Amino acid sequence: MNAQDPADTETAAQRPISVVIAGGGTAGHISPLLAIARAITEVQPQAQVTAVGTASGMETRLVPEAGLPLETIDRVPLPRKPSVDLLKLPLKLRNAIKQAVEIIDRHKADVVVGVGGYVCTPMYLAAKRRGVPVVIHEANARPGIANRVGARSAAVVATAFPDTPLAGARTVGMPMRPEIAGLDRAAQQRSARENLGLDPQKPTLIVTGGSSGALSMNKTIEQVAGDVGVLGVQLLHITGRGKQVKTSTGELLQADGYRQVEYVNGMEDVYAAADLLVARSGAATVSEVAAVGLPAIFVPLPIGNGEQALNARALVASGAAHLVEDAQFTPDYVRTTILPLITNSQQLSVMSQAAQGAGVRDAAQTMAGLILQEARA
Repeated sequence: MNAQDPADTETAAQRPISVVIAGGGTAGHISPLLAIARAITEVQPQAQVTAVGTASGMETRLVPEAGLPLETIDRVPLPRKPSVDLLKLPLKLRNAIKQAVEIIDRHKADVVVGVGGYVCTPMYLAAKRRGVPVVIHEANARPGIANRVGARSAAVVATAFPDTPLAGARTVGMPMRPEIAGLDRAAQQRSARENLGLDPQKPTLIVTGGSSGALSMNKTIEQVAGDVGVLGVQLLHITGRGKQVKTSTGELLQADGYRQVEYVNGMEDVYAAADLLVARSGAATVSEVAAVGLPAIFVPLPIGNGEQALNARALVASGAAHLVEDAQFTPDYVRTTILPLITNSQQLSVMSQAAQGAGVRDAAQTMAGLILQEARA
């Protein structure tokens, strides 16, 4: 058994394996966390899996909805420039590490897993203090600071992309829900389109800026919505919560072949329904598109450290996707590049085959195996 409270004399053989998985803040961290947790319990139904996040992240809603217990610790962001917050950092970090140690002890953790986010640094440091092995999964091609720090002493470092610069890392792909990992787009296309309120027969373009939406993308699509119907295709526009596209009179924008929704619960329907997807290039989206063989146009988020463009690099190089900068995603680009592509079935087939060659569907199972191996060590 890994090092724990000296008063704990129970052996690992006498109790279920305990796995503590840290991560959160965004869906990009929470989705692989939940996929890994699910894969672990499929292999070891008796395993006790606990998630750790912060009280302000999306995990407070998504983790309990998935039926997974959630513990929280204080959020400790690293200030980017000298400030009062930087002076407070040592005390905040020390308090968060104390909270993390208490969680590890309370759950008698055999292994701590991190998928990124502010919560991970205190958990990694607490695990090191308690002698508990750490397994890291880095989703982005450019790793976050927490995983860069944790990778220095982790037992296992795994990545979604092959060129992620973390020493000793092995590429496993992106853990994803089985509904996506096992998706058969052709077999489920008709039902998916019907679920989304679309015509089962028409070529389908789907545009999404993510669950929170992307105003710049929405504005572009607003200007081309009227062009879709004349081509005999349909466009599903996922605007993001609270970002409906309205006319000057306050009514929802309507056009022949154009349909808008704020949110879709279950991206597997989107992937099955679409002939072509236009989306941000978050690590999960890029990996899922590759796994299911869906042609894509990626519009990387124009802020941050440039990881979204890096995430899409391999798929673009393979011919499975195109990449356009946010500022260049204009009505003219849609009309001259995207709309002609959605009607070119031969080119879409070539892109789909290229995507499938780059996709990984069993990353969650691979991660579960690595984690359970360390837990038993």
